[in-house]
Amino acid sequence: MHDTTALLVELGAIILGLGLIGRVAGRIGLSPIPLYLLAGLAFGHGGLIPLDASEEFTMVGAEIGVILLLLLLGLEYSASELVTSLKTQYPSGAVDFVLNATPGAVAALILGWGPVGAVALAGVTWISSSGVIAKVMTDLGRLGNRETPVILGVLVMEDLAMAVYLPLLTAMLAGVSLAGGSLALLIALGTVGFVLYLALRHGRLISRAVSSDNPEMLLLVVLGLTVLVAGVAQQLQVSAAVGAFLVGIALSGEVAEGARKLLTPLRDLFAAVFFVFFGLSTNPADIPPVLLPAALLAVVTVLTKIFTGWYAARRAGIGSRGRWRAGGTLVARGEFSIVIAGLAVATEPRIGPLATAYVLILVIVGPLTARWTQPIAEKIQAMRDGGKPDQGGAAVQEVAKSAPERRLGDHDDLTPEPAGEARGD
Repeated sequence: MHDTTALLVELGAIILGLGLIGRVAGRIGLSPIPLYLLAGLAFGHGGLIPLDASEEFTMVGAEIGVILLLLLLGLEYSASELVTSLKTQYPSGAVDFVLNATPGAVAALILGWGPVGAVALAGVTWISSSGVIAKVMTDLGRLGNRETPVILGVLVMEDLAMAVYLPLLTAMLAGVSLAGGSLALLIALGTVGFVLYLALRHGRLISRAVSSDNPEMLLLVVLGLTVLVAGVAQQLQVSAAVGAFLVGIALSGEVAEGARKLLTPLRDLFAAVFFVFFGLSTNPADIPPVLLPAALLAVVTVLTKIFTGWYAARRAGIGSRGRWRAGGTLVARGEFSIVIAGLAVATEPRIGPLATAYVLILVIVGPLTARWTQPIAEKIQAMRDGGKPDQGGAAVQEVAKSAPERRLGDHDDLTPEPAGEARGD
């Protein structure tokens, strides 16, 4: 078969397969991420039917997927929201980092992966999945709950921390010296600070320069600017993903809303390609040996994430039920764990299978803990109290007005919660 013909056939089969997989995931109420990963494992090297002709194109598509994931994430926040989050949520962010990055780092050192592997696996276990969590909160009708701004605040801190973490990891993976790594970190911090300053002081001017009443022109300008900035950032060892994230932050108002509507379908397509590509690059035979370490790591980090959410909600004055809901909702890992593992796999190949197994476990367990952590905690508390049902614990307080809010996009829903789901605490 001619190379071009084979490429078209494989690409068509991949895209059609992704559409069918997404439909199946929607029917069963599951995130499509684990199914995309499984599809990649099935058709990658060592899988059932290896796809060779489309491998190079899929690799480029995966890079675009990462860029669009971070761009759309940046479009969800304004610079003022990020600054507010830094001021109000940094204690919760610090607890989140210590509790959830440490298990990954310790596991990597025990497995003999060295400092670079430890930093990479720490990121895999640290960052929650914003996409999966947003979907879960929408499905459960919890976007109006009092704990929701707290959950979003923790996610904002993680996303902002990625702007520093990714350049540092990239420098370590490149094998640069301590001085080179410090320089990369300073460049990253300086770039983030400069973009936040521009967005705060001159955000309207930037958005006005990019704005267009023609959707086609807006799409081309925003996408072209993002890919250009991502390429320059990659050249400076700051990470293409961080460059895309910063472009999203710099845009605001109607431009951000319009760009998000235009780019969301592209993001969904190329993000799916990214997850499939990560699965394609992982040999299924490497998964069984790491299932036990991945499962143990998953158990530990489920508990640490639940405590993270509980602590953050407690700081905001949320009652007992809301604290447990916040903790259970933060458990899911997904796109960013795979992004980090994808960066590190060239230097430490063993992180790929472990990260795949780990994400597969937690992207399935996450929606379950979001739903059941609070009822289970109440039952345990009732047993300790001699069978008396929990009435909500501490008095409910108003969430601080300074808590960060996400810009609501097309995927967000303000549907009232089902009866019986308390919003008060």
